[in-house]
Amino acid sequence: MSHIIRRIGTPPSARGSTTGANCPDIFELSDGRFAVIGTDLTEELDGKLPADASRADYERIVVVSRRTLIDAKGDIPDA
Repeated sequence: MSHIIRRIGTPPSARGSTTGANCPDIFELSDGRFAVIGTDLTEELDGKLPADASRADYERIVVVSRRTLIDAKGDIPDA
């Protein structure tokens, strides 16, 4: 079972959240994968995926704010 090693990017409070609750976030996992907390927009975007993209039934399309991803950019490893 994997576990969270570290946050990628800045915490929600540094991005303007006054409570730090219910905000997008990105975490690196012990097995090298990344976990994303975001808004589930699978229903809205599933039919709009490009022809060469698809998702499995167990996968969801999750959206995070631009700021969340830009703030995480410096923490994402190159390899």
